Amino acid sequence: MLKIYHNPRCRKSREGLALLEESGQEFEVVKYLENIPTEEELKTVIQYLGVAPEGLVRKNEAIWKEKYKGKSLSDDEIVQAMVQNPKLIERPIVVKGTKAVLGRPPENIKALL
Repeated sequence: MLKIYHNPRCRKSREGLALLEESGQEFEVVKYLENIPTEEELKTVIQYLGVAPEGLVRKNEAIWKEKYKGKSLSDDEIVQAMVQNPKLIERPIVVKGTKAVLGRPPENIKALL
């Protein structure tokens, strides 16, 4: 089954959700700001995406700029930063089995449908 890590306040995330709804496939919505992924969940998603943890960070967020920008962080430290500050997680993320895509642009999601 498909799973979308979704932020209802984000236009791209809403567009991604609409694509899933139009597909007619069953999916689970994870509002990741309320149901924060664990460190292990996030590491699994990162592995499925095939990116480095830093590739999933929203670098324009004030939290990133204030606390982390310019620092030499390990992958584990970056994952911990996203768990502690879920606003840093890029969105939407759609997972199907052991594959995942970042819905920026939302058309990326079509690869999993």
